Amino acid sequence: MKDAMPEETDVQILAVLREMRDGQREALRVMEEHRALVEEQIKTSRRTIEESVGLQRLALKRQHAVLKFAIPGIGLCIVAIAYLLLKYS
Repeated sequence: MKDAMPEETDVQILAVLREMRDGQREALRVMEEHRALVEEQIKTSRRTIEESVGLQRLALKRQHAVLKFAIPGIGLCIVAIAYLLLKYS
């Protein structure tokens, strides 16, 4: 009867160890899924950031192009208004 107790305890210990192993495998599987999801989110974020930076650069180029014409045009308008004010006053 004494030999049966340790054998039964060994079986219980093995069962608990197997449950722990299975739990760890499941935890690793879930962590791998989360890692893959995070990697995909990082890729999406990088693409979005690259697109945003590209759009900002394009906006700056357009702004500079508009300013090249707008500032001289505004200056000419001011000069023309000043000329008309001086001429007809």
